[in-house]
Amino acid sequence: MIVGVPKEIKEDEYRVALVPSGTAALRRDGHTVLVQSGAGIGSNISDREYAQAGAEIVESTKEVYRRSQLILKVKEPLAQEYALLKPHQMVFTFFHFAANKKLAQAMLKQKATCIAYETVEDAKGHLPILIPMSEVAGRMAVQEGAKYLERPMKGKGILLGGIPGVAPANILVLGGGIVGSNAAKVAAGFGGEVTVMDVDLNRLRYLEDIMPRNVSFLMSNEHNIAERILQADLVFCCALLRGARSPILIPRWMLKKMKPRSVIVDVAIDQGGCAETSRPTTHAAPVFLEESIVHYCVTNIPGAVPITSTHGLTNATLPFALEIANRGLARALKEDPALALGVNIMNGKVIYPSLAQALNQPHTPLRRVL
Repeated sequence: MIVGVPKEIKEDEYRVALVPSGTAALRRDGHTVLVQSGAGIGSNISDREYAQAGAEIVESTKEVYRRSQLILKVKEPLAQEYALLKPHQMVFTFFHFAANKKLAQAMLKQKATCIAYETVEDAKGHLPILIPMSEVAGRMAVQEGAKYLERPMKGKGILLGGIPGVAPANILVLGGGIVGSNAAKVAAGFGGEVTVMDVDLNRLRYLEDIMPRNVSFLMSNEHNIAERILQADLVFCCALLRGARSPILIPRWMLKKMKPRSVIVDVAIDQGGCAETSRPTTHAAPVFLEESIVHYCVTNIPGAVPITSTHGLTNATLPFALEIANRGLARALKEDPALALGVNIMNGKVIYPSLAQALNQPHTPLRRVL
């Protein structure tokens, strides 16, 4: 199989979808790997390293798409890439379709096979590709939240952990999954007073067993959120609905009651965000003020630490890419239920049930299009 790795073109995206060791693994199994020149520069990987691992270095994005059967990316194709996709061409990347209907319509039109990292799900209900990026995003969220609490960065001017005699920041984490638990752990390590909310009582019981004493736990519901958000200096939005738009947990009326210049880090912005007022931002312009609240809504938070993120991501994606390349798509999907759950769009049809609902499109079971 011919596997292509184009250079990421999303603003401030420095990750790359394959590292040289992954290139070598694909080459050992007899596959051709095309890597666009400069694709790895942001992650400190040179063209020479890819070439030494057996990749063919090509100059243009257009050539990568034209020749490849399987495209490996980090972020979703952008508008200038839509026309480069061919019917039945496989694209393996983060799509987050529910928050980007224009992208979904373009992929349906091109009849591309879209396998989304974020919905690959194993037998235990884990999301093996999303997990490492969620770990990065959760930990980075604390770094960014602490920074934007500083007064010169538009925040109220409070130190996350406080000092002896001065109270630390009050931190609210909405969602106790991988992102939320990593954010809570790091924020607690800084000395903040942390409250984690989730709708899953078993998850809260588990987190209570492993978290430090300065983390408390509450059931997530509108009443509890409205009450706790009045005290919050820093809020992390980490709620996830798999394949669907993130739930709105902070409506505007609730935002108006928050303390001025508090900070919301909406890590769920890739899927639409958990605050009604959230809108996508970039690393170059990461924040805005709405209702006197600082919003940090960067859609590719892990892209800021590409060396860590690239290696963490490819550790998770490579086994699945090898399955597709070695077995062919149809056999790989039939033999690996986890990978099959990654198929969101195929042959002009919406395959993932919650995505069909979000797009108001008919749902087509995967078995019908294989």
